[in-house]
Amino acid sequence: MTQQQTYTLHRSSSREATGGNADYRTVTPGQELTVLDEDGPGMISHIWFTLADREPYFMKRVVLRIYWDGEESPSVETPIGDFFGQGTGDTVPWQSEVLTVSHDHAMNSYFPMPFARHVKITITNEGKESLGSLYWNIDYRTGIQVPKGTLYFHAQYRQANPNKGWTGEWYENGDPMVNYRRNPDGKDNYVWMDAQGHGQFVGVTMSILQNQDGWWGEGDDMFFIDGSALPTFIGTGSEDYFLGAWDFGGAAYSLPLNGAPLVGKEEAGSRWSVYRFHLDSPIPFAKSFKATIEHGHANHRSDSFSSVAYWYQAEPHAAFPPLPPVDDRIPTLQFVGGPGNSKGPYSPGSLTPR
Repeated sequence: MTQQQTYTLHRSSSREATGGNADYRTVTPGQELTVLDEDGPGMISHIWFTLADREPYFMKRVVLRIYWDGEESPSVETPIGDFFGQGTGDTVPWQSEVLTVSHDHAMNSYFPMPFARHVKITITNEGKESLGSLYWNIDYRTGIQVPKGTLYFHAQYRQANPNKGWTGEWYENGDPMVNYRRNPDGKDNYVWMDAQGHGQFVGVTMSILQNQDGWWGEGDDMFFIDGSALPTFIGTGSEDYFLGAWDFGGAAYSLPLNGAPLVGKEEAGSRWSVYRFHLDSPIPFAKSFKATIEHGHANHRSDSFSSVAYWYQAEPHAAFPPLPPVDDRIPTLQFVGGPGNSKGPYSPGSLTPR
């Protein structure tokens, strides 16, 4: 703040080119709209979006993609809501150092995103109705140096609707058949990301739809660095990885590097959202990196997860798995058995249509 900056600051926005007040865009079904297309070297310093639509779960139907230096495979590919931690389809206010969402549905990213030659950002409406109001402001710098070896921002969406647990015949998380199960190598864990090359992992946002009663978080995080067959390190429970405690204490909160912005009841049909950023110590990898978490102890539960992992790495990156079809991205209660789910997806009491 006290030293003179020499970069040139630019802004891409949805403003009406004629100077009128209709400063938004309509995106029709199937349409891809480019919101930034610029040559480098440069760096995106801030992204702001807000959008409104009457179609249910439209935040899961609108897809954000970012391409660096003319690549054909995007380095960022995620439903726009999930990028900002809105994976349940609800508007959930929260605030961290790099992502924020306010109660009025304004969404901001402060991730630094350098690029050497070019950047393109697109918004695609994969819904069945027009996206009536899309607003954006994207602030980026030119006139800067992007040193050789600079790592590029990446974000990848994943989901499991549901995670398939190894049994539906359990009565509660402390069932001996569950507690004595072992999972030393992370088999069948939920995968946040799986990257090739060198870089560093900086965090994850995750949303949960419970298909079963009880605490969903009896699962350990496991990270595999540089091709290790066994986890390089293992955590002690889902809320522990997200730096909370005791099932997040029954109340929502958000902090600079971690939080649980949406906290539900421990029963089938409940929705949760959580996040963790490793800005204190990004996790480096030299050849490959795989970030995972169990769904229940040793993967016994069958809840539904969706997530976005965030990391920086050298290009080129490995192609992402195909984005799930739009209808499959909608959080839907699943018939999986187990507590609160023994009679099908709309059993009396626990599974009520939303």
